Amino acid sequence: MLSEPQAADLAASLVEAARKAGASAADAMIGISRSSGISVRLGELEDIDHSESFEVSLRLFDGARSATVSSASLDRAGFGELADRALAMARQAPEDPYAGLADPALLGSGEAADLDLFDATIAPLAELERRARLAEEAARAVAGVSNSNGASGGAGQSLVALATSTGFARAVRSSHFSCSASVIAGEAGELQRDYASHSSRFLADLDPPDEIGRKAGERTVARLNPARPASGSCPVIFDPRVSSSLLGHFVAAVTGSAIARRTSFLQDALGTQLFAPGVIIRDDPLRPRGLRSRAFDGEGLACHPLDLVADGILTSWLATSADARQLGIAPTGHAGRSVGGSPGAGPSNLMLLPGAKSREELLASVPRAILVTELIGQGVNPVTGDYSRGAAGFLVEGGELKAAVAEITIAGNLKQMFATLEAASDLELRRGIDAPTLLIPEMTVASA
Repeated sequence: MLSEPQAADLAASLVEAARKAGASAADAMIGISRSSGISVRLGELEDIDHSESFEVSLRLFDGARSATVSSASLDRAGFGELADRALAMARQAPEDPYAGLADPALLGSGEAADLDLFDATIAPLAELERRARLAEEAARAVAGVSNSNGASGGAGQSLVALATSTGFARAVRSSHFSCSASVIAGEAGELQRDYASHSSRFLADLDPPDEIGRKAGERTVARLNPARPASGSCPVIFDPRVSSSLLGHFVAAVTGSAIARRTSFLQDALGTQLFAPGVIIRDDPLRPRGLRSRAFDGEGLACHPLDLVADGILTSWLATSADARQLGIAPTGHAGRSVGGSPGAGPSNLMLLPGAKSREELLASVPRAILVTELIGQGVNPVTGDYSRGAAGFLVEGGELKAAVAEITIAGNLKQMFATLEAASDLELRRGIDAPTLLIPEMTVASA
């Protein structure tokens, strides 16, 4: 694999080829990755995979027209032909008055912060297999588990470089490790399944495989013999496994593209009291070892922490340079992109900060509620905020978990849900988007 300086220089060479071909502006990305994975089921090795990929992408501008081309070759000798092809495509494309590179004055400069994203540890297939076996064995050892969907272990490394014709050239190397297990409990006609998994940048930070497996088994057995609660209105509590999905709906509604197209239910919410006082939703791209950490965004802008919601008030949209031009605002440094794609706004490490009550106190704060641990389907209207999804979880009475529940639907409107939600204090930073246990005081619950 190339070094970071070599990858950045390679991307800059492709940009130079574009300028020589006649482009008015250009940016280029280089992506190199390798990954390995292994899975086992019922104690037997089931699958082994290893992949390596190389991708070069050039986004080229001819005035207000643009085109993007990709290649799997890192050979500089082919860059001229790639640039010529991109220019010919751009000259056939429609004009876009908002398209273009980021303002050079806003580009990141100097040395990027070391976010500690790369673990040079090599996890051989034997180690990945050992972890997968331990995870499955621990899951199957839980009383009541009757079958297995399997367990897996994975590891990988990636190197991504970005260069622009305005003078930006940087590369970032990162690593990832993972382990998961999924099992089945019960007998024919009364089967339930669940899983547990964990991903991390560093192998040493990965949860022990037996802990992952035990959690998968216990979660599965707890779902046996589900009941169907009576339909009606009641409090709904979102477990951290699913509470982050509410942040996903929030983010989709505050991206610049949705606001510019007027397709967001939060169209007029900027500067208003969207959540209860005290609620903070923070985007932190500079978290060391974060799964979505980045010093620079997909356009080369320096990234900084931002409270999208402060004391319950919506403070900002998430905007790329194109979004910002259309909305008449400054870009926010939230451009993300795949190697072969165009920039699109999105968060880095997003979190809803913890509240004052413990999880136990939050569960006990209402006499009866539904604790949701799984969501099914995508029944959310991004224009109106209407929310309706299949769910499973547990009945909570007097703060105690009672019978499992399944085949229910929970419904409401996201604006009302945001305005009334209360957060517990049990926030754990384990994914790219994290939230603690969340209580919505009133939602409609219907049995299937």
